[in-house]
Amino acid sequence: MLQPVRSKYRKAHKGRIHGKATRVATLNYGAYGLKAMQPERVIGKQIEAARVALTRHMQRTGKVWSRIFPNIPVSKKPTEVRMGKGKGSPEFWACRVKPGRILFEVDGVSEEVAREALYKASAKLPIRTKFVKRYK
Repeated sequence: MLQPVRSKYRKAHKGRIHGKATRVATLNYGAYGLKAMQPERVIGKQIEAARVALTRHMQRTGKVWSRIFPNIPVSKKPTEVRMGKGKGSPEFWACRVKPGRILFEVDGVSEEVAREALYKASAKLPIRTKFVKRYK
C-alpha cells in the first residue's frame, strides 16, 4: 500500500478540491494515459488496485507510470464513538485529484491493449476518467 515514508504533520484538514489541474495535465512519459474528469480523493488502495489491474492486463509488457501518490493523511473516528474528544487517528492516505490530471501513463503496447488495460484500471477508481493519447 502506498504511503509517504515521512510527513511533516500527522493529521491534515479535509480541504476542498477546487479548479482544474494545471501541473500534471499532459502526457510526459507514455503514449497513452488515463485522465481524471472529476474532483475526488483517491486512496492508496485504489491506486494500487488500478495499477495491478493495468499491469495484469498488459501481461507485464510495456511500461506503466503512476502520476499520483497518496500524500494526505485521512483520519477517522472509531464507530459508535460520541461527538467531541478530539480528532480521530489517521486511517489511510489519499491523493486529492483535480479534473484534467493524468493518473496513469502507458507505453510499449498497442493502442487496443492500452485502451482495454486503462479501462480496467478505471473501474478500480472512484472517479470518471477518459482515455487520452499523445498526438505526434
